[in-house]
Amino acid sequence: MKPLAGRTVLVTRPREQAGALARALERRGATAIVAPAIEILPARSAGLARALRDLAEGRFVWLVLTSPRTVDVLAFRMDPREVRANVAAIGEGTREAFRRWARRDAELVPSAFTTRALARSFPRGAGRVLCPRADVAPEGLEDALAAKGWTPERVDAYRTRTPRSMPAEARWALRRGDVDAVTFTSASAVRGFVRLLGAARGAPKVVCIGPVTAREARAHGLPVHAVASPHTIDGLADAVERALSRSRARLR
Repeated sequence: MKPLAGRTVLVTRPREQAGALARALERRGATAIVAPAIEILPARSAGLARALRDLAEGRFVWLVLTSPRTVDVLAFRMDPREVRANVAAIGEGTREAFRRWARRDAELVPSAFTTRALARSFPRGAGRVLCPRADVAPEGLEDALAAKGWTPERVDAYRTRTPRSMPAEARWALRRGDVDAVTFTSASAVRGFVRLLGAARGAPKVVCIGPVTAREARAHGLPVHAVASPHTIDGLADAVERALSRSRARLR
């Protein structure tokens, strides 16, 4: 029998990003319900346009990518040959998204897929570093880069917002207590979920992709039952399996 057979897991990623996690859970036997807790919208600003123009003109030494969504923004607005800078990617998902688009690899990928690890692994140096990020991305990365001698420039690459409502299938499953686990891949998804629904009946297990997301969940009163390691989609599916196998073991 598959390890997650008979289990229902909520996927709170934006709908256009939810497929990989839903498939990973379904391969393990789970019923995955896609219930986006955030929506992603492209940022449109003179600051972003100016930054991408400077990037194409070779005025940045480094480009820092902290999400595959940032790669999507670049792909929409420029040719990959215009990325005239070294590239640092936060993890394998972001690295692979950049590699598929640019047909080249990132020069720097930290061993742990967090912004803190990225800042630690960054070399010391001087010059401009472009940091296109989500509007709600936490502070700290730019300060860490500045402490190593760089001149980081942060611009909003995309915006997040909470949907007006959660899909009916997800609402009813939560209200009936049928959801065994809820997955979160970002702190903004945690905030969106709490705004949309608040506490869910049945005490589903809370499983997070990394420590920043887990910290946000705890700050909103959600007990975290497992954190992915590595901080990837497959790692998150493994963490769901661990959390639910422990609860199943206690029932025996």
